[in-house]
Amino acid sequence: MSPIIKGRQTAEIEGSFVVFIIGVRINKWLAVHRWLPVMQSMGPMLSELYANKDLGFLDASYFISGRGLSIVQYWRSYEQLEQYARGGAKHLQAWQDFNRKARAGEAVGIYHETYAVEAGAYESIYINMPPSGLGKAGRLKPVSAGRETSRERMTTDKSDHSS
Repeated sequence: MSPIIKGRQTAEIEGSFVVFIIGVRINKWLAVHRWLPVMQSMGPMLSELYANKDLGFLDASYFISGRGLSIVQYWRSYEQLEQYARGGAKHLQAWQDFNRKARAGEAVGIYHETYAVEAGAYESIYINMPPSGLGKAGRLKPVSAGRETSRERMTTDKSDHSS
């Protein structure tokens, strides 16, 4: 477990990046044979990504809800995300399995959302937190003068504050 960093921190990441959110929703609890393989396919894909940082994957955060799982991923570029989606060994196999099994009914649903974030067009705050989210994908920096508020962090050139 990562240590808690005391005080106020903000995330910085060099250049533009991509936020990719992917989720699985269990629609029919009793159809375990339909949704469990979909859920189980996420682990090997993420292991492949963490083991191969040259693919452009930066980091991920996981969220469990009453009916499923969502993963927020950070990528260096859309092109790298797309290249993995179309050619990553674990992803391609999982997608083929999903198409073959899960589309046969309504037991499980999946979704994804993709956001391209231009360099500097973001802001964040972490107070007494371990590295999380964008702060884990990039780097954390103490909040400095001129970056106290959300608006200041959003409109300030992040390269001007290298504290």
